[in-house]
Amino acid sequence: MSVNREYCGNADGGVFRADAVLGIDGARTRQAIRLITLAAVDNSFARSQFILSEFCGWTIDDETIRRTTHAEAKRAAVERPMRADATRFASAPGEIEILIDAGKVNTLDGWRDVKIGLVLRREVGNPATPSQWDTRRLPHPTIQTTVAAIEECGEFATRMRAETDRLHATSDTGVSVLGDGAEWIWNLAGTVVPQAAHVLDVYHALEHVGDAAKAIWGVGTEASKAQMESGRAAVLAGGKVGLERWLGAAFAEVPEGIDPESLVALAAYFAKHPTRLDYAGRLAAGRSIGSGAVEGSIKQNVNLRLKRSGARWKVEHVGPLVELRALSHEPEWQNLWNAV
Repeated sequence: MSVNREYCGNADGGVFRADAVLGIDGARTRQAIRLITLAAVDNSFARSQFILSEFCGWTIDDETIRRTTHAEAKRAAVERPMRADATRFASAPGEIEILIDAGKVNTLDGWRDVKIGLVLRREVGNPATPSQWDTRRLPHPTIQTTVAAIEECGEFATRMRAETDRLHATSDTGVSVLGDGAEWIWNLAGTVVPQAAHVLDVYHALEHVGDAAKAIWGVGTEASKAQMESGRAAVLAGGKVGLERWLGAAFAEVPEGIDPESLVALAAYFAKHPTRLDYAGRLAAGRSIGSGAVEGSIKQNVNLRLKRSGARWKVEHVGPLVELRALSHEPEWQNLWNAV
């Protein structure tokens, strides 16, 4: 890891003349920095110190690893506008999906939301019926990028818009936005891709139906199971119209003495999403109806790496580190280092 280099003084303070040829940046080669960063995006900085010692025989302290990793995460964020994946995104097969959600991170300022947006392309799968919604297999994304930051919705909308503009996705007429019922997601989507189709995550939708049924007919009862099954089938097959028909029948079957408030609340919840429930149509076309990809990204890139015992992060470091960890699982990781 150590090399001897000739130093030449000049008016600017001097340089190591061979560094550019050798690929040395400061005290470490670019390949060394790459290995340090790769170890640290998957492991704690202390664990990375041990791994690098075991794998490479290097003696490098966790503080150096921390500073190196955050510097590379910042570099990757700054260089995003110049990435070559915009060309690959334009030619990749599949329709454009944008998925938005947020996770929790313990920062020096307390627990904060880190917003995450995925922009991806996915080919349509085989047509499916509403009864096959949870057994069909969708194709994996053909290309995917990740945007993350701890910031207010307006700032994150600007960040997401820059990414959709970079990928030429902003004005695409086939864009779909998928998310849970949080209003900020749909407000943000309306700012970033105003022409996009909206899809309420099917798991969140059906969870609300199940919770309402259990509140009225009890947990685990046959009546509750029957109502959940019929309510979920109604939403999957008929969307807003199907739900309203089921609600009408469900209100008539509420046991005497039971407050139907949960059904009222369910109706109010779905009233906010009347155009986001076309599950049957999307299933028949082989399109996605869930936001599991972004929820998986939160688990992999936020929870597994940043939610470690005792870990507290500077707010400005969270987004770039989440993005860098996601980038390490994409082909663009190679270009991040080859371009240097």
